[in-house]
Amino acid sequence: MIEANIPAEPGMTVSEIDTPALVIELDTFEDNLTIMADYCAQQKINLRPHAKTHKSVDIAALQIDRGAVGICCQKVSEAEIFVAGGIQDVFITNELVGSKKISRLVNLAKQARISVCVDNAENIRSLSAVAHQSRIDLDVFLEVDIGGGRCGVQPGKPTLEMVRLIDSTPHLNFQGLQAYYGKAQHIRSFADRRAAIGQSLETVSANLKMIETAGFHCPAVSGAGTGSYPFEAGSGIYTELQCGSYIFMDVDYGSVLSAQGANL
Repeated sequence: MIEANIPAEPGMTVSEIDTPALVIELDTFEDNLTIMADYCAQQKINLRPHAKTHKSVDIAALQIDRGAVGICCQKVSEAEIFVAGGIQDVFITNELVGSKKISRLVNLAKQARISVCVDNAENIRSLSAVAHQSRIDLDVFLEVDIGGGRCGVQPGKPTLEMVRLIDSTPHLNFQGLQAYYGKAQHIRSFADRRAAIGQSLETVSANLKMIETAGFHCPAVSGAGTGSYPFEAGSGIYTELQCGSYIFMDVDYGSVLSAQGANL
């Protein structure tokens, strides 16, 4: 019988650890948990940490225990693991394409609160069709390109047209805007990072006003990251933060500067 391999346990010396193994400084980790949770509580903004940093059900549960409303992840396969582990609110901050992945998404939505991003009409219709077959409604966020240039519908008229389509499509519930500016997270200079996020905030604000003026309710604006969250939180526009790296931090964030010139 093959014994289970446990690569590391508390109290082991470095030489005893079998790689690969995740090793963290527990006191710093717990401080990071508390600092972000307390900040969001003080700012009265929801925290929905992105789990792509840790991909751990246990860590996600600790974040929720400290007040997070749920978590984010990137793929349906990740969401399946989190739901199986007891996490009941998962936002897939990406678009899911293909009938198999959408079917898996719909199956998850029968077990927990699941939301997903959309940014094109064909995908919206595909989600609706599979949801109709399962007699279930899906929560969707419209992703808007606020500077990343990777995915998301363009701001302005294309955004409003997509909101109209979601609103008129059966079995889909419009939950708000996904507005994440990934490129800005690692801009070294505080002033340059603030300026970049300032431009994105103007874009989000203009689109939000346009949507509401057209008579649509936008329940949430979700986004932000470890490098920029104070700007989004202080804007009065965002309703939840998706910070992920704060839980461990990484070497690159050591070169990102705060307003006082210190490393994040």
